[in-house]
Amino acid sequence: MKKQAMRKVTVEVPVSVDCDDNGMSEYLGKNVVLFCVNYIWSGRLAGVNGDHVLLEDGGIVFETGEFNSTKFKDFQKLGHEIRIPKAMIEAYGPTNKT
Repeated sequence: MKKQAMRKVTVEVPVSVDCDDNGMSEYLGKNVVLFCVNYIWSGRLAGVNGDHVLLEDGGIVFETGEFNSTKFKDFQKLGHEIRIPKAMIEAYGPTNKT
């Protein structure tokens, strides 16, 4: 059996900077829409930490309707604040819809 020589390989791994709020803090006090694993949420972004976001005056979007319309087709307000785990958020952004 032939022995093979081992050689040392150096691999460069890109480093990414991960901030605590993933850029969400720029939307504090503004209305946002959160596309999550199970639901779509919308409301005023009141807080962001390492694990959760806090929405005030928010609710569940059961049907968006057309994205260029001014209102969601079916938006159900909760009537209280809601905390959503950041791990469940797939995409987010500002919105003028309610």
